[in-house]
Amino acid sequence: METNIAVFRGKEIRKTIHKNEWCFSVVDVIGVLTDSPDAGAYWRKLKQRLKEEGSEVVTFCHGLKLTAPDGKLRETDCANTEGIFRIIQSIPSPKAEPFKRWLAKVGYERVREIENPELATKRTRALYKAKGYSDDWIEKRMRGIAIREELTDEWRKREVKEKREYEILTAEIAKAALGISPGKHKKIKGLKRENLRDHMTDLELIFSMLGEAATTEITRVDDAKGFHESKHAARKGGGVAGKARKDLEKKTGRRVVSKENYLTTPQSAKKLERR
Repeated sequence: METNIAVFRGKEIRKTIHKNEWCFSVVDVIGVLTDSPDAGAYWRKLKQRLKEEGSEVVTFCHGLKLTAPDGKLRETDCANTEGIFRIIQSIPSPKAEPFKRWLAKVGYERVREIENPELATKRTRALYKAKGYSDDWIEKRMRGIAIREELTDEWRKREVKEKREYEILTAEIAKAALGISPGKHKKIKGLKRENLRDHMTDLELIFSMLGEAATTEITRVDDAKGFHESKHAARKGGGVAGKARKDLEKKTGRRVVSKENYLTTPQSAKKLERR
């Protein structure tokens, strides 16, 4: 499950898709509305009070895995738009009304994107453009997203369970394709909760795409079923990209995986700095 970031008045709110709708981190929302130094403690007390009062608000919450500040996926109380609206009613805050309007807009955008997926693609392109990414990089990133979706659709058909098994299979492809696990790759780039692929260079994206596209094809040809057979296909698919990467590294004398990232330097301003 991929963690997305929404921003309300300069403060980040983690969100993810659950049952085809946005679900937001309750703790993050409370942190925005209350400016509490310990939003987690605030939510635990509020949740206990709501339970004692017999409120059904807590039933709207789901424990979903979101990327924590330390970069690891941790189970976090999340709620959809309706659930967050109900929680807001229990929190005295002058920011409640503007936040409700913001939340309604974010939720509505998701509804429109479900009805017309092209809108989601356009919005994603616009976000990358606003962050300073070049058109060439955006094209590669968008193509990578499409290839990734095709692969996960294939896994889903073959009874691979989401979340943890997807993470393991993705790591197998990455290790074979780039010679490094996603976790170590993020450390090299100095990333924490950021999306690794949003900080990949052109070559890193290209070899990641090749590994996943090859895995999709091999999965189909081998007619892999279940997690273990899919894992074998993932290693073979990643290996296809790995061979091409090693050949390039041998000819150029430079490693494909690098410390370059987009945390401080917009690509449109200058080339990524090596750290």
